[in-house]
Amino acid sequence: MANVSHKRALVTGGAGFIGSHVVQHLVEDGWHVRVLDNLSTGTESNLSEVAACIELLRGDIRDQNDVRRACESVDVVFHLAAYISVPGSVAEPETADDVNIRGTLNMLLCAREAKVRRVVFSSSAAVYGEPATLPVPEDAPTRPASPYGLEKLYGEHMCRLFTELYGLETVALRYFNVYGPRQNPDSEYAAVIPKFISLLLCGERATIYGDGLQTRDFLYVSDVARANLLAAGADDVQGKTLNVASGIGVSIRELHDAITELFGRQTTPRYAPPRPGDVRHSVASIRQAQNLLGFRPAISLMAGLRSTADWLSSRSGC
Repeated sequence: MANVSHKRALVTGGAGFIGSHVVQHLVEDGWHVRVLDNLSTGTESNLSEVAACIELLRGDIRDQNDVRRACESVDVVFHLAAYISVPGSVAEPETADDVNIRGTLNMLLCAREAKVRRVVFSSSAAVYGEPATLPVPEDAPTRPASPYGLEKLYGEHMCRLFTELYGLETVALRYFNVYGPRQNPDSEYAAVIPKFISLLLCGERATIYGDGLQTRDFLYVSDVARANLLAAGADDVQGKTLNVASGIGVSIRELHDAITELFGRQTTPRYAPPRPGDVRHSVASIRQAQNLLGFRPAISLMAGLRSTADWLSSRSGC
């Protein structure tokens, strides 16, 4: 394993859904953690369980002074801050581009300047677009179907170049469909699992975009956080990009049926036209992450859905 004896981490976007779980796992593993977040979508309440153990800086990755200050005396950067919505990036490409390209470049420049040992970059399966083969391996052709996917692909290539040109260790993790507690069901572009659960909690019908036969690869958020920690200390991953997923494809109809089964209800979803930028099928090959990180998903879909439903139920106004 690479040397992680200093165990000083910066988590950008650490008040967000995935970021806050990464922060929690780092604290539990004995790291000193600093969070940089502008709280545009993240919330301090996401960090309430570890607030006394971390340093929270309110700042923006687009501001190089904020990023420079955040990188001081840090050993590993976990870069999760991003404009994360695929349909949102289609509607607002300039904003998405500013955050995901300029923000990521700022992070890499300041990490190099601060002599950070490693940057773990959060990328996305959106870089593939519509995969030609399934399960999709990391060396599959990339043809993003949205500005978001293209911006994440840029981030991956910049990470690789910073490793090759400047010696900054980087590793990019391509997340597939992450779900779990703290995921916001109320945003305009809410992910499918919290949206379905929150609607069913309130006795409402869910909406499926397209015919529902499209497939996704769902991974519980604690598994994603664990993959980040593994990537911080693994050998032979510098400059590489790895899929982080379950390796199992589930159709949106099957997902809807699983959630209704969880609630002991039978409801018929509404159907709406497909959304721009959405791909038809997505399921990952996770062999590289298994071999290089020792990563294997620990939480089954039904167990993860149950945990997510419990969390959302405790906060539901219905």
